[in-house]
This record gives sequence, structure tokens and C-alpha cells, in this order.
Amino acid sequence: MGLLKRKIDQELLRWKNTQEHLPLIVKGARQIGKTESIRQFGKQNYKNMIEINFVLQKQFKVIFDDGFDVDIIIKNISLLNPELEFIPGETLLFFDEIQDCINCATSLKAFKLDGRFDVICSGLLMGINYHEIESNSVGYKEDYDMYSMDFEEFLWAKGYRQEQIEDMYQHMRQVQPFSDTEWNVFSAIFKEYMVIGGMPAIVDRFVKNNNYSGTLKMQRQILLDYEEDITKYAGGLDKGKILNVYRKIPVFLGRDNKKFQISKVAHAARNREYVGVVEWLDSAGMINVSYCMEQPELPLRGNYNPDYYKIYFRDTGLLIASLDEEAQEDLRNNKNFNVYKGAVYENIVADMLVKQGYQLYFYKNEKGTLEMDFFVRDSRTLIPVEVKANDGATISLNHLIEKQKYKDIRYGIKLANKNIGFNGSFFTFPYFLTFMLKRFLKEENRL
Repeated sequence: MGLLKRKIDQELLRWKNTQEHLPLIVKGARQIGKTESIRQFGKQNYKNMIEINFVLQKQFKVIFDDGFDVDIIIKNISLLNPELEFIPGETLLFFDEIQDCINCATSLKAFKLDGRFDVICSGLLMGINYHEIESNSVGYKEDYDMYSMDFEEFLWAKGYRQEQIEDMYQHMRQVQPFSDTEWNVFSAIFKEYMVIGGMPAIVDRFVKNNNYSGTLKMQRQILLDYEEDITKYAGGLDKGKILNVYRKIPVFLGRDNKKFQISKVAHAARNREYVGVVEWLDSAGMINVSYCMEQPELPLRGNYNPDYYKIYFRDTGLLIASLDEEAQEDLRNNKNFNVYKGAVYENIVADMLVKQGYQLYFYKNEKGTLEMDFFVRDSRTLIPVEVKANDGATISLNHLIEKQKYKDIRYGIKLANKNIGFNGSFFTFPYFLTFMLKRFLKEENRL
């Protein structure tokens, strides 16, 4: 695989250049490029890197058996591989797949207090394991959540330069529509991104071959790998129930209201029997969960119903790969993303919001007469975000902005296959600009 530019590259440099930095844990799902990014960073920024993978090199799991004194750990590593060098101040210890060696997390406090070596860990950190890790190293580690490639990283992979991406943002900031050429190019690339998703190996293959050949097979293999992870790491939870929920996500997204209902996951299933299942999939990095707000008002946290939610795939390419052959044909050859009741657009907007650090919330009143796909906020305003698969009326969006009772809402955002615009009430942006939404709202306190 080629060396893809990733956003974590800058984060790792920032971490290294921070005085007194803590050991770093890079969290995220399988196949998103954690190992490759950390390995390249280590090679480029340290004289010496020691990489231990607790899945592939199971013999190293014993290095913590004699306690957590750093000298003893290093002595044990050297016994297993006498060729390794440990140069204080110039060595990065990279512990990979730490979900298979919980003791590694306990050692982070000792490494921090010792201070001679930099430490980065990564792994799948799923459910029960992560709770153990959390309690073992509180205050002596820094966490970084990593995701599959966002649309900006996809543009980098396709060869687009930073100034071209900055130009996209200036269009957004100045509410200046794109030219026909710009519109056609970015729309086409975004449709590729929707089908391919952001898994680095798949993006790399697609960019090199300049076609979809082999990509669906790779995506389906990742879906199988995820199912294998569920059966391997689900801890005290019922693996069958986790698989039930995971496999049903496309079914619910294909419905009009997209609400996820445990009672329809399996015959006579009850919420109380599935406690922890959705949270496990979320912490495993496989899904994004959006909660229904009690009222469309600030604050967002604490103002939602924990039993009413939608579940999205973390990577939209994997959602598309989970659909049947006929849908594949339609999506890949005809670029017809409307076949699936707008689920693909909603899924990718959810994914792009989460990758910017947003939590997901939606709203639907009890009568079903008022609903909104997502909400974000700037420093003082609640902002409804409507996702339009086709350019229909925006009744709910207008209602939320115009009615006095929604005092926290002053304007809205509509995402659609439409050029940039503003009508006095809401901004219209093409889907492909969603990855810049947070910057747009932060840099300009709108209206």
C-alpha cells in the first residue's frame, strides 16, 4: 500500500513536540490505518523504534508478568529479542493490538513516570476491554480517536492540493456558488467516496487502478472481519445479540423513519435483553448512534431519549457493501443513490459530522409532523441540518427557524445535491462540503 497522507500525521507530531507528553493510545476500528500511520511516524521521527504486536507476537504478552518496573519490562523484551536497542530519549515503543494484552495499559503509568521512552499503543479497544484499560491508566495516558479516511483525506489521495481544498472552503465562507466545472468534478469525486468509503487499503487500490475492480470483495471481507471481532472480543455480552443488531442496520436504514427498534431485531426481543449491545458496537468503532432529542433546544447533552435512536455504519462504503447485488449494480454503475430512501446520504452525513467531533442528534415530534435529520451548534445557536436526497420542500426546516417557540434556532443548513446558496433562513450546501461544516460555524458566528 502507498503512503497515504492522514490527519493523524499532524496529531502525532503535535503529541511528540508537547513537553511532558503522556503515553498515547490510538483508538479505532480495524483496517482504518492506525498501524501504518504510527509506524511511518516512528520511522520518520525517532532514531529507534520498537514495535510489538500482541496478536502476531504472542510471546511478548509475558513481558509484564514480573511487574511494571520499566527496567524489568525492557529486560524481558530483550530476553525475547536480544537484538533490540533501547536508547533513552530517542526510542519509540509501539505496542499494537493491546486489546490482547490488558497488562500493557497498566504499564503506561510506569513508562510516564520513568520518562526515558515515548510510548504509543493502538488496538481495537472494544467494550469490556476498554473499561479495564481506562481504570488501569487514568491520568497517565492520552487518547486519540482515529476514523477511516474523511473526504479531505480522500481528496489528498486523489492528488488534490491544500490550496484547492482551501478554495472550496472560501466558496463556502463567501456563499459563492461553484462553477459548473468545479461542481461536476467535486460531485463526481464525492460519489466515488460514497461507494468506496474511507478504508485506506481500499482507497489506495481504487486510486491506483482508477476503477472499482476488487473493491467490493475487500469491503465484504472487512464486514466479515468485523463479525469475527464480535465473536472474539464481545466479553460478557451475548455475541449472537451483537451480531443480530449489527446485521440489521441496513434493514432499518432502508425504512422511512430509520428508527432502530430492538423489538424488530429478533422475534420477541426486548430492550432489557440487549442492554450494552449498541454501546459495545459504538465503542468498537463499527457504528455511529444518533439520539432523538426531547426538544429542539440547547443544551444538546442530557436533552435526548436514550431509548430512541438511529444506527449508522461508521463507514458508508461498508453500508453500501452490505446491500444486495442489485443495489451494488445501481449504485456503482448508475450512481443512483436515491434507491435506498436517502439512507446513504444520511449515513455519510452522520459519518462526516462524527469525524469532525460532533455527537449525533435528531428530532421527531410525537405526531411525526416535525422532524429533523441532525442538529449541530455554534457558540450560541442550535442549528438544524436537513439532509435532502432529492430537492423536495423543506417544511420542517422552515418551521423550526420561523416559529418563535424555538428560541435557540436562528438559521439552518440544508445539505443536498445543490450548489451553494442562502435564502435568508438557511444555507444550502452540496454534500461534499459537509466535512468543512465545523470550521464554517466556528470561524463565522453566522447571523
